[in-house]
Amino acid sequence: MKGIRLILAVSIVCLVALEVFRVYFIMPFPGSQQKETIAIAYFLQRYMIAFRIIGWIILAVCLGYTFSRLLWVGKVIVVAGLLLYSVVFYLFNYKFLADKMFLQPQHLIFHDLVSNKVDQGSLILGITFNGESKAYPIEIIGYHHQVRDSVGGEPVMITYCTVCRTGRVFSPIVNGKLDDFRLVGMDHFNAMFEDATTKSWWRQVTGEAIAGPLAGQTLSEFPTHQMSLRSWLSLHPDSKVMQPDSLFHEQYEKLTDFDKGTIASHLEYRDTLSWRDKSWVVGVKINDQSRAYDWQALVDQRIIHDTLSSIPLLIYLQSDSVSFHVWERDSLSFKFDTESDRLSDINTGSIWNMKGECISGGLEGNSLKLVQSYQEFWHSWRTFNRSTTRYGHKD
Repeated sequence: MKGIRLILAVSIVCLVALEVFRVYFIMPFPGSQQKETIAIAYFLQRYMIAFRIIGWIILAVCLGYTFSRLLWVGKVIVVAGLLLYSVVFYLFNYKFLADKMFLQPQHLIFHDLVSNKVDQGSLILGITFNGESKAYPIEIIGYHHQVRDSVGGEPVMITYCTVCRTGRVFSPIVNGKLDDFRLVGMDHFNAMFEDATTKSWWRQVTGEAIAGPLAGQTLSEFPTHQMSLRSWLSLHPDSKVMQPDSLFHEQYEKLTDFDKGTIASHLEYRDTLSWRDKSWVVGVKINDQSRAYDWQALVDQRIIHDTLSSIPLLIYLQSDSVSFHVWERDSLSFKFDTESDRLSDINTGSIWNMKGECISGGLEGNSLKLVQSYQEFWHSWRTFNRSTTRYGHKD
């Protein structure tokens, strides 16, 4: 009898623990994101139904054998344990799961420059493909984490992780087939998606599958640009702008001031000191080399000349202090005029616009090659680019 009671107690504890740990390892609970726990989390996720069935069978057998023989105190304890398990089951399956907390938009609405209702000071993730341009406000896509759309006739997966401050656009085509993805949780504070076909887990910041049958594969990434909507529309006046879905007004309100970094959330705020976990950096990766540029240094200097992987770079921050560009500068050196927000090269005195195009002077008609760059938290860039160097530091 005592052995059955012990098995009954252990089965309840194990069922509760399994439900908790299945979610704990892939959500930003205290201590859950610092360790390499994806293998454990994926194992629990994959075999959770089997674990539940085994646990429920053991629980039913033990209850059928011993419940009527328990004293009233024992029955109260068992009922309390079952109630605890029921509450935990509900919370960790219907409240704390990522795809239950962050939903995709129900109404995907785009307006042009004339009818746009989004504040033009808002930060956006911009993409141009096959002659079509679209802008996705970060304080909107930051809640959804994923927005499915098409640009230039191609399906795209617009993603954003507010805890890493990482915006990426991927092709949702896996092994030649258009697939669906759901937000499944986080890995090292970075959003993670699960594809519907193979149930593999994909890291948002890199588009790499890190668990499941497709581990090691990477989604194709589309070039993107982060800047203010005003700057984007000045470069792409025919762009369509994603509008808020009225069903999620309260959720968008919670991300107010995320753009500025003054949001109250300890996971999403900005540390204004340099090289702290929540400091902003501009990250650039060329070939197998990566480098981070301190955002505050860029605000102070507005223009940085550097060389990475033998390629001369120009990193430039516009006068709005939010729109940045990284170009290959060849052998040119640049200066800027604060009042006109114009770039000119020191070599020839030619004038360049924010598309990297020379619009007057001896080099008129030439263009600088755009280099993919990202603004994100230092802890994110450091974690997912382990060999990165820091501009201005001897790492």
